Amino acid sequence: MMSDKPSNPDRVQPPQVADQPAAAAQTAACEAANWGDFVQRCDNCRNCDLGSSRTNCVVWRGALPAPLMLVGEGPGAQEDLEGKPFVGQSGQLLDLLLQANGLTEQQLHVCNIVKCRPPGNRQPSEEEAQACRPLFREQFLFVRPKVILLLGATAYRYFTGRRDGITKVRGQWIENNGYFIMPTLHPAYVLRDNRQRDKIWADVCAVRLKLEALGLLEPLQFVPAMPQGRKKESN
Repeated sequence: MMSDKPSNPDRVQPPQVADQPAAAAQTAACEAANWGDFVQRCDNCRNCDLGSSRTNCVVWRGALPAPLMLVGEGPGAQEDLEGKPFVGQSGQLLDLLLQANGLTEQQLHVCNIVKCRPPGNRQPSEEEAQACRPLFREQFLFVRPKVILLLGATAYRYFTGRRDGITKVRGQWIENNGYFIMPTLHPAYVLRDNRQRDKIWADVCAVRLKLEALGLLEPLQFVPAMPQGRKKESN
């Protein structure tokens, strides 16, 4: 990832043992402890200058592990305050599109290329992305996704090492070492130009179908319709 092929997450899985339920429980407890240590190391990270200007380190939200990983570029102001990725207006739109396609936080893991907010919501620099790369690679091993949705040009560039324009490559599958990677538009782009909504919606639908084809999700019992709002209505 980010120009290197993603490491095979199967190597971190435990060996087979006779008592499967007990082994599964022990593995889950071990992974939870290791994940807690990982998040703490992220909180303590000062590998670049972003660590000194942030309010919170923004690591993740969703499930662990998860068949689907969504990757953005970096936290914004609201994410920096709450310590979770994609919780501002872009995140609300993203959640609306995902939920309309039957995708919930129990099935996905949301994160960013960098875990600290760049000042002024600018794009993370090459140096900042490289500084965060070891933690991102480790996070990938914890998540063990099969399908990766890259949100926007910056996530696409730093994840794949390619520099094609996002409008040229969005909606196209990249198969790499058994992973299925889909670049799409950033939700913030749709907030600025709602005419682009059908494109990111088509990509979310394609991701849903890929998860079903891989046997990772059951087929939907309804035909999803593209929502028109910006966030899910409160009950």
